[in-house]
Amino acid sequence: MTKQRKPSYLDFDINQYPWKAGIDYNKTPEAYRVGKGEQGVLICEPYKTDIGSHWRFKTPEIALKSSKEIFELFELYIKAGDFVGADMARKFLQMGYTRARRYANYKGGKKYDKDNGYAELERGTGEEQKAESAAIFYQKWKDAEADPAYAEMKAAWKSRLG
Repeated sequence: MTKQRKPSYLDFDINQYPWKAGIDYNKTPEAYRVGKGEQGVLICEPYKTDIGSHWRFKTPEIALKSSKEIFELFELYIKAGDFVGADMARKFLQMGYTRARRYANYKGGKKYDKDNGYAELERGTGEEQKAESAAIFYQKWKDAEADPAYAEMKAAWKSRLG
């Protein structure tokens, strides 16, 4: 049985979204908000471009290389005291997990049938190797979240700026 729930992106209100295109978050980090999960990951420049150029999950081998490179960027941002960069790297690691899981769970990574009232498509029809890619990203994402320096920076940022 399929669920009759619309995807959240259908009612997306760009005006209410705290992340804005056209802002250089490296030059104006105070404009950055942590948010939930992966929010803002595909908007915040220059991090989107810098980190996104390493983001791949097609095969476990590619995911291993990609997650390692992104985690190395995460560590460099931490060393530089760049919380926005570190948080964006963490978000890309999380997104590596969630997107790979989507492709592992659903054929072609499509969860909803837009031609059938956005009914959720059958689960378990995806690619097994994407589940391996997801597991690789999951570990790196959790490693980033467990980093004590990151946790301290995040708590300070959220209390100061949100």
